[in-house]
Amino acid sequence: MTAQGSAATSAVRSAQIDRDAGIASVTLEVNGAIRCIELEPRVSLLDALREHLQLTGSKKGCDQGTCGACTVWVDGRRVLSCLTLAVTCEGREVTTIEGLAADGDLHPMQRAFIEYDAFQCGYCTPGQIMSAIALIEEGNATTDEEIAEFMSGNICRCAAYPNIRAAIRQVRDAAV
Repeated sequence: MTAQGSAATSAVRSAQIDRDAGIASVTLEVNGAIRCIELEPRVSLLDALREHLQLTGSKKGCDQGTCGACTVWVDGRRVLSCLTLAVTCEGREVTTIEGLAADGDLHPMQRAFIEYDAFQCGYCTPGQIMSAIALIEEGNATTDEEIAEFMSGNICRCAAYPNIRAAIRQVRDAAV
């Protein structure tokens, strides 16, 4: 079993599940705040965030893990929240697009997306931004080809890809 698999298994075990009612009491740390919710164990992290915690920044695009609109960070790593069970995130740190701004100041990537008009309809933008920040932190943004490859899981139906890459380059270059 992988480390991720064993962490998920122990998170499911630690969640208090009322088997008769089919409800789990789950404690999540989201954007630095501890939040306790009750939900069915099969609820995705995306649905827990949007429907139970009213954090609607992460979008439900395909609900199949192919578009990236639901991208959030769990323990600093990007994940597709539509494919992640909420109960597996107990005891882990979840960061959403709402958690990026500090004291009302936008994250540099959010500012770059605005400056470079790296969105059109804006639906994919939260997932794009979450992936773009992680991409730089992972060290996978050295060339346009590398950016395109490592951002390929985030679909922009409006085709703002050149502007998205420009925003990523700006933040990458400012960080060095």
